[in-house]
Amino acid sequence: LYIVIPVILAQIARRLLLARGEGALTTALARLGPASIIALLATLVLLFGFQAPTIVAQPLAIALIAVPLVIQSYGIFFITWTGARWLKLPHDVAAPACLIGTSNFFELAVAVAISLYGLQSGAALATVVGVLVEVPVMLSLVALANRWRRGPAEAPRPA
Repeated sequence: LYIVIPVILAQIARRLLLARGEGALTTALARLGPASIIALLATLVLLFGFQAPTIVAQPLAIALIAVPLVIQSYGIFFITWTGARWLKLPHDVAAPACLIGTSNFFELAVAVAISLYGLQSGAALATVVGVLVEVPVMLSLVALANRWRRGPAEAPRPA
């Protein structure tokens, strides 16, 4: 429901726009960019707003959820980065692979937890805390991967 339907609708819209030419798709994507950022921020604000009383009332529970997620995320990133370096992958392959491997896909987890257990459930709280942790952690890892662009995982390009 939360993944398949939007992907199908996006593919239909993409094909319709491409039928008009590549410029139509580029224009549509440029127009949707700001709206998608606003929608993401609104979703985060609503999720955190609904969970705010629980988050504030249970700081120990939040720490018990957040700390292992931070350790896991950085750990997986560095293990994957080391593997990419060992395989001599170019940065444009290594960085996305490391970030995808690190991501916990909390967007889907939030949707499932809220659908199955309700907005005020412990499962919803855990997934919201997951998003709260994952967003800054992933941004920091993107910054780190970009800083290492010429570093550990950079391999010579084929001629």
